[in-house]
Amino acid sequence: MPIKNKLFIAICFSCALSSISPAMAAPITTTALGHNSTAEYVDAPFMPYANPNAPTGGTLSLDARGTFNTANKWMTTGVAMIGTDYLYDTLMTGSLNEAFTMYPQLATSVTYDPDDSSWIIYHINPAARFWDGSSVTSSDVKATYEALLTKGPMFVRSYLSDIKEIQTLNKHQVKFIFASDDNKEILLTVGQFPIFAKSSIDANFEKISLTPLMGSGPYQLGRVDVGRSVTYIRDPNYWGRELMVNRGRYNFDMIKFVYYQSDEIAFEGFKSGQYRFRPENKASNWATAYNFRAVKAGLINKESITSENPVPMQGLVMNVRRPIFQDIRVRQALTAAYDFEWMNKTLFHGQYERLQSFFHGSELAATGIPSVAEMQIIKPLLTQLEPLQRQAVLDEWQLPVSDGGGFNRQGLLKARQLLLEAGFYYQDMKLYQPDGKRADIEILMTGDTMGRVLLPYIRNLQRLGFDAKLRQVDGPQYYERMRNFDYDMTVDVFAQSLSPGAEQSAFWGSIAADEAGNNNTIGIKNAAIDSVITKLSDAKSREEIILYTHVLDRLLRAGYYLVPLYGKSSTNVAYWNQYRHAEKLPTNAVGVDYWWVDKEAAARVDKYLGQ
Repeated sequence: MPIKNKLFIAICFSCALSSISPAMAAPITTTALGHNSTAEYVDAPFMPYANPNAPTGGTLSLDARGTFNTANKWMTTGVAMIGTDYLYDTLMTGSLNEAFTMYPQLATSVTYDPDDSSWIIYHINPAARFWDGSSVTSSDVKATYEALLTKGPMFVRSYLSDIKEIQTLNKHQVKFIFASDDNKEILLTVGQFPIFAKSSIDANFEKISLTPLMGSGPYQLGRVDVGRSVTYIRDPNYWGRELMVNRGRYNFDMIKFVYYQSDEIAFEGFKSGQYRFRPENKASNWATAYNFRAVKAGLINKESITSENPVPMQGLVMNVRRPIFQDIRVRQALTAAYDFEWMNKTLFHGQYERLQSFFHGSELAATGIPSVAEMQIIKPLLTQLEPLQRQAVLDEWQLPVSDGGGFNRQGLLKARQLLLEAGFYYQDMKLYQPDGKRADIEILMTGDTMGRVLLPYIRNLQRLGFDAKLRQVDGPQYYERMRNFDYDMTVDVFAQSLSPGAEQSAFWGSIAADEAGNNNTIGIKNAAIDSVITKLSDAKSREEIILYTHVLDRLLRAGYYLVPLYGKSSTNVAYWNQYRHAEKLPTNAVGVDYWWVDKEAAARVDKYLGQ
């Protein structure tokens, strides 16, 4: 999963901890890191969702959107090609079955002190090699993190800001020293980022180039057709092929991403076999469009894969840096204007759920009224909240529900009343802000996938008297405007893991609101939210993580910072009948890296397609 969706905390590392009492705690060395629990697969020969006997070969081909001009997604400029994570190893890698555990990749083990979280030592595998055959060393790790801290994206810099110093103890031992021992999660965080060769960092880290930084990962960059496709070639000399986490993984000889400017064109590309694995995010396609000839010939598989992860919060964010959105009543009105029931019935064939939580569909989602334990955290924060937010935190949460008739009369009447209470007024059927300026809102988007969802919403805003319009821009302009928070409203997606922690400050923290390129696209500055994120980052048990996440969820919902759109607790995938996976898929992901190609079936598909 993307880094902004994971990384976490405190520590109960493998089974070794269970035999060490707090009074006797001393620095220990262990292989698997668990999140407040024992790592289940520390002694397993391979992951339970892997097939260690999977055949290798064939191509995994997928689609992508937009364009690209660089192979480095870790600098602050340029638009990176998709798939570059295949080029790099991390010190440790996660399990797709557990809330959060890490297992060895570049590192064989770690040394840390259970009573002192101000440092950790990662022991690098002496066998680890970059593509050119050179050893991966502690100097490469140090150079990587220093580059990320000084030249990387702002959300990464803030996320790693607790790193005080990085020491190379010897060729294969690197020690991270932290500013304090308060942030338990940083011990794990530093094991999650890709490691680059120091020589490559020194020469090319900030260059916009289609040549990637030197890595040690299972794939190397193959053919690049600028603006059209990117292909990765499996490295036959990959040093880490037999690591426990890699057995039965990375089975494809090639991984290819084909770029399209719209989903409609991409779907036609899938139908014609230009690419052969498609996560289907369009409900109407899933319900009605899979009736083409290849489907009838039995050459296309459709599969709905469930997940225990929170459903990513997809919403129309309101940029509260803009004066028009600073009154919570305006944000509440804009939420009431969205007619989910009509859209779900008319556009989505009833397939989606309204997202009632920023952690929807998981145990992390707050439900009902606050529990006694939640109230102990919430009560001291109430004075920091404005009245509407304060009341919404205490109430049982429920987004407005329309009758699905398409007019959303009650929602618009409620929205109108809220706008009037906020000092807005009407003149000649047009809506004006309290300062006399026209109430205008521009919604920024790129591509055309969201257009059919946003246009009905814009019509509702226009019925309220807003001068509302949709602004569609190309990829590079969109990314630049997003980096600089140059929009009124835009669609953003906040993917979460089952173990939220310090990364929440990049999404909702006050400091991140002023850092161009960070993930606080809303611009939230709320002392109560900041304090709960701090508590969440310092949580010392699974129970505390769930508790503080419930409170954070209530605060975010009650601020009406975005208009929740829709989602579902499973992932729909369609693929040409040549791909196979283990009988038991991961609980928290599709896990396509562990799939493989059935060569005989692929030959039948090729024959059908005339290849």
